[in-house]
Amino acid sequence: MPTLSQAKLELYIYEGTSGNYTSSDLKYSLSKNRISGQSNILFEISELVRDYLDQDFNNDYVSQTKWVTAVTDLFDENGVEFTSGSPVTNHYLALDGYGYFEEGINPQLNDDVLISVDKLYLPEATAGKLPILASGVGKVAIDSVDTQITDNGNTNQKIQYIAIGSNATSVVVYDTDDTTVLRNITIKRICEPKFTPYKVTFVNKHGAYQDMYFFKKAVESMSVTDSKYKSNTINTTSVSYPTYKGQEERYKVDARKSVSLNTGFVDESFNEVIEELLLSENVWIRWENKTLPVIPKTKSMTYKTGLNDKIINHTIDFEFAFSKINNIR
Repeated sequence: MPTLSQAKLELYIYEGTSGNYTSSDLKYSLSKNRISGQSNILFEISELVRDYLDQDFNNDYVSQTKWVTAVTDLFDENGVEFTSGSPVTNHYLALDGYGYFEEGINPQLNDDVLISVDKLYLPEATAGKLPILASGVGKVAIDSVDTQITDNGNTNQKIQYIAIGSNATSVVVYDTDDTTVLRNITIKRICEPKFTPYKVTFVNKHGAYQDMYFFKKAVESMSVTDSKYKSNTINTTSVSYPTYKGQEERYKVDARKSVSLNTGFVDESFNEVIEELLLSENVWIRWENKTLPVIPKTKSMTYKTGLNDKIINHTIDFEFAFSKINNIR
């Protein structure tokens, strides 16, 4: 019986339906030899695939998934391809999610509702979005009104963002059998007469866009950077200098704006939302009727509980991810 000695892997990354790829979708060709003493050959492909998952959010909630087809050819110690069991072809649906260390290698993320909590905070008379994976959900009932979920296998609808009505208070998500309840999600409506709520959207651990609102005080700030040089203002003809011209001049003046936001009073489950927000590489804020990219400046958090903190409020600082002066060239 031949012994596995080498594997050659071809990775196809594409949109559309599973298996519907062409030679132009070939993104990587990899080859590895079996390490002595081991019986298999391992390829780590997650970071390679992630390069092709572009997050381009403009308040539009588009499904960001790709199909990945891995074709592996197996060879023996003489360089001869196995006549049986080679090549091996596997199809995967790729989302830009992640697991935690304590969940072990290749953890199984949610394959139905793509958020980690069962309570959403929305302003009064404001609609919301619930991300689901279409292949794992049969129907969604919002205030007992059913929405049937269909999955045609195309990447452009694998993640679906179910509209939550402006007055809805509950969501029940059912399995593909349309009878087994997967999740009961409560919608808590917040009346905020004094402050302007701000919506922040981020890519959560399940690879979906998740909205969260900050209901309380917002504080804007701006930090300015510059450089200076000392100029010679002496007029050599009159041997004098004008006092209206500065001896020091500024250049490379730039500024960054930041905003500090407060969630308002939330329960302990919101710790998980804050955790995923701070770990996200892609965050946006709805600001003055525009969707703008921001970066969380807050780099630490305290896991608050009702027992320890009584009333729970989270304060998060964000920096706008661009210069105040337009310096795009």
